Amino acid sequence: MGLRDILQNDVQKTPSMTQPSLYAGRPEPSTEAATNANLIENMQVRMRERLLKKIDVTKLEQAGYGALIDEITKVLDEIIDEDHLLLTGADRSRLIESTTNEMLGLGPLEPLLKDDEISDILVNGYNEVWIERHGRLHRTDIRFQNEKHLMAVINRIVSRVGRRIDESSPMVDARLPDGSRVNAVIPPLALDGAGLCIRRFGGHRFRMDDLIRINTLTPEMGEFLRLAILTRLNILISGGTGSGKTSLLNCLSSNIPNDQRIVTIEDAAELALQQPHVFRLETRPPNIEGKGEVTQRDLFRNTLRMRPDRIIVGEVRGAEVLDMLQAMSTGHDGSLATIHANSPRDSLTRLEMMMLLSGLNLPEKAMRQYVATAINLIVHLARLSDGSRKITRITEITGMEGDTVLTQDLFEFARTGVNPVGKVMGSFRATGTRSMYTDRIEAAGFKLDSTLFEQPKAAEV
Repeated sequence: MGLRDILQNDVQKTPSMTQPSLYAGRPEPSTEAATNANLIENMQVRMRERLLKKIDVTKLEQAGYGALIDEITKVLDEIIDEDHLLLTGADRSRLIESTTNEMLGLGPLEPLLKDDEISDILVNGYNEVWIERHGRLHRTDIRFQNEKHLMAVINRIVSRVGRRIDESSPMVDARLPDGSRVNAVIPPLALDGAGLCIRRFGGHRFRMDDLIRINTLTPEMGEFLRLAILTRLNILISGGTGSGKTSLLNCLSSNIPNDQRIVTIEDAAELALQQPHVFRLETRPPNIEGKGEVTQRDLFRNTLRMRPDRIIVGEVRGAEVLDMLQAMSTGHDGSLATIHANSPRDSLTRLEMMMLLSGLNLPEKAMRQYVATAINLIVHLARLSDGSRKITRITEITGMEGDTVLTQDLFEFARTGVNPVGKVMGSFRATGTRSMYTDRIEAAGFKLDSTLFEQPKAAEV
């Protein structure tokens, strides 16, 4: 779908409105603000219709979106001057910005995407928009004009990444150009109107120093994880929704040497690796006839033929886990993946459940041996009640005893309570257990501080 088709669809889906008089008289002071707001809103439809007639979208698409924004601003100024609108400078700027947002961006959500402190944007129907800032949810006064307006924005998002959403396929995962993850659900599944969730990755890109500064982990934990990456240990990052798994994965991957080839596998591409040699793969849903689907398992099998030094799986979800574990244990060490789980032990249980989805009738012990052989470390994250995100466990897998996978905790966050303003109190501490991979780290040429695992190492936060 080209840009002209997207813009034309938006105009057709926007309801017609009765236009207020824009020329005769100024409104009463008590209603001026409300009338101006309606003026701006109602003018957008007329502006977009006239812009489609004035702008040669095909040529501007070739020039890029920057040129298109410049041309939109120019045409809008001409229309305002032609109609002799009684608009203040602020109203003029607001009209240009809002119309540009409607045609090129996400309409009323566009200002939220420019705020780097917002981590989630949650739309519960056209008239209810929430945001998460610093781990706390807040309701905003932003709203869409109606359900059709919200649907136009949703269709614009999914069409740009070659996906679709309709009654036959009422759920979709997509992404924004900045890498932010998008999930949309529409009726009949959404009972109270369409819903849109945007997990933002387009703002501040966290580095390990940033995570240490905001007390997600300690410098000692960060140093151990850095050496684990350099030593090519296989790491599984576990945690609940919104706990920071992707942010931590991006941070850890920054330690991968630049001379190594990295292949990433994701449902909706959101990783932002900084290395020069990265090849990104993304799944594809079935088309309207139910054909053409490409799953993570399909991508993983193909990845093994692409000579990867490291394989990074954005999120392990199903049958691809068996192929991933086989690769990790047969030469593709140094791989990373994330998984939804409530604890390190729970993540092992979930891996077993996903292996059952592969269709192979494996004995329970064989599945656990796969896990114990393939994965070296589990890093567990949690979002606490005060909105903070912390690594609550760094756990290593030490082997098998009978039918049980053996693990030991190296670092943990010990919660001690909540202060009067709701902040979670506690401390990071080493458990006193020395990592079984110490010799492997040192054999790779890295020096590991002998006091790193001593129990007195603690930091009150």
